[in-house]
Amino acid sequence: MTLDELAETFEFLGDWEERYRYLIELGRKLPPLPEGAHNEANKVRGCMSQVWLTQEVLPGPPKTLEFRGDSDAHIVKGLIAVLLSLTSGRTPREILDLDIGSAFERLGLESNISMNRRNGFYAMVERIKALAAQEA
Repeated sequence: MTLDELAETFEFLGDWEERYRYLIELGRKLPPLPEGAHNEANKVRGCMSQVWLTQEVLPGPPKTLEFRGDSDAHIVKGLIAVLLSLTSGRTPREILDLDIGSAFERLGLESNISMNRRNGFYAMVERIKALAAQEA
């Protein structure tokens, strides 16, 4: 799903109660992480909830990255789904150049989720950008 499609859906839904339900639905659609991936190496630091992110490098050309994620919190899992839709399938350079903060703001998430969730979201962004930088 593209940022434009996400933004259009969010605008269509109207109130934030509906948007939260949509985020939860997006999180439920994430493919499950294998149990072995729920480990300390994949854990994202800086999140109040438990969050795990993994990556797979697809050789290409061009080389692209695929991310998978999971959380023990429903809304956070939805935020992971949004983040993965913006970053998976892109080259490391595209990920590093992506202004995820602007996307987050465009969706209205910046001002409509708690400070703890916002901090956790940006911890996930930092982790994804660090993984992309290792592959760039």
